[in-house]
Amino acid sequence: MFNNYFTFVILWFLGLVYYNLWVVLKNRKGLHITMAANSGIVCCSSCEKEGSHRFISITKILSLSTKLSVVAALTLLMLSAFALSGCTGRDIQGQIIVSGSTTLLPIAETAAQQFEQAYPHYNVLVSGMGTSAGIEAVGVTGTADIGTASRDLRGTETELDLIEIPVAHDGIAVIVHPDNPINDLTLAQLRDVFAGNITNWQDLGGPDLPIVLVNRDEASGTRSSFASAVMDGESFEVNSVVLPGTGQVREVVARTPEAIGYISVGFVEPRHVETYVQAISLYGVPPTDENIINQTYPIARALHFLTNGVPEGSPLEYIEFVLSEAVQEGAVRDAGFLPITEAEHAEFRRMLSEGN
Repeated sequence: MFNNYFTFVILWFLGLVYYNLWVVLKNRKGLHITMAANSGIVCCSSCEKEGSHRFISITKILSLSTKLSVVAALTLLMLSAFALSGCTGRDIQGQIIVSGSTTLLPIAETAAQQFEQAYPHYNVLVSGMGTSAGIEAVGVTGTADIGTASRDLRGTETELDLIEIPVAHDGIAVIVHPDNPINDLTLAQLRDVFAGNITNWQDLGGPDLPIVLVNRDEASGTRSSFASAVMDGESFEVNSVVLPGTGQVREVVARTPEAIGYISVGFVEPRHVETYVQAISLYGVPPTDENIINQTYPIARALHFLTNGVPEGSPLEYIEFVLSEAVQEGAVRDAGFLPITEAEHAEFRRMLSEGN
């Protein structure tokens, strides 16, 4: 839209320039300035017959020139204003910035593409920098319209004026290499593994191989959710492979027979890759959709969009699109996640109506 305004103003400006020049030069083709001494007049060389000379005073030319200069100056000011409005801040015409959890990337990106197709005047920019970075972007620096989080707010984050909007449900799967015979653990065993108290697969009934721990970085919402559900206050073993994204964790475990890690259930099955991992059960309960919904699987969580205050305008339109049945039953399920419940839908509507 900015380009259309800019083009219109340029054409308007050029039209005024040409019009004023036409006024000045009308009927004065081949203007020839022959100033008589102290006459203050200009003779138009197009005059051919004696006595038919037409004169225009220099003061009138200067007056027209001054008017033209004023018009040009005002137009340049308008152009500058348009240019500045297009070069500072975010595009008020419909740019929406979504930033945060890598877990939520498949949903946010797919929904963004569909949203832009349905509403071409919008431009949705999605990035995955981790939940903590997303919370900072939307709640502290204001560089994002929507933050995405795969964990609950914690510490000083709860003091921010952030609204948590559930957009999907997910389980965290504990994954090992497909050749690993271990397919079931207790939470206590899992905690001892990631705390570094158990360091060999043989101690869990597996082969005599050292356990290679694959963990997420501290900005990860998945790591925070895993710690809350599994670690019970114990610290993670520092001698582990620490990676920034879900895809990297999956790839390392798929290629390392001794490795163990954890990722979103939605990423267990291969997507555009030919590597495989095995999701193990906890207390004999596998991380299936049914077990996550009925909460019999012990590591489950809600995935949230975050806004600074009650959402409105274009961010609200995008959020409502993500919560629509088409996206919930489409992009959300296609990414391996579960739709939100009717009760969560109702709470979202209540929040909008009451403004809190």
